[in-house]
Amino acid sequence: MNIVCLDMEGVLVPEIWIAFAESTGIPELKKTTRDEPDYDKLMRYRLEILKDRGLGLKEIQEVIAGIDPLPGAKEFLDELRALTQVIVISDTFEQFAAPLMKKLDRPTLFCNTLIVGEDGSIADYRMRVEKSKLTTVKALQSIGYETIAAGDSFNDLAMIRASKAGFLFRSTEQIKKDNPDLPAYDEFPEFLEGIKKALTM
Repeated sequence: MNIVCLDMEGVLVPEIWIAFAESTGIPELKKTTRDEPDYDKLMRYRLEILKDRGLGLKEIQEVIAGIDPLPGAKEFLDELRALTQVIVISDTFEQFAAPLMKKLDRPTLFCNTLIVGEDGSIADYRMRVEKSKLTTVKALQSIGYETIAAGDSFNDLAMIRASKAGFLFRSTEQIKKDNPDLPAYDEFPEFLEGIKKALTM
């Protein structure tokens, strides 16, 4: 039995932090997991900037409300879900992802949660489990699934490598160069064909 595990940001929807950085004019918030492999270090960096600027969940959610899935993402996901089971595995947070999942017809999402103060400030964050993407893929394999995984960033590589087939989608040139054995796609039709072939393996 196959199950496809997809990253969310950069694969199905735009990067939330980049959109927020552009909206607020804070270029430091454009840094993502494509740039920083250490997720805890990246989030601590982000939370410190939010605290310094007096920004909280409300301001981020206002930006997210204006974000749509990447062109072609919903159609890609609809077709893929007609073929096999799909889980979106993301290091984002419930408070960020909910409106975006609605626009994608609510695929199953495994993500994390924010700890928000009464004043709306983001005090901290809580990961579901350590190395959540890899841990989730291994858990699925332990109950009889063969996983096919895809993503665009450093934090996707472990789940991609642990799966029977894995792909990069709209990744950086550096990540593609460092992982030349991984099929890399930039358009949804070709990406879907690659997954279809993997499903027959």
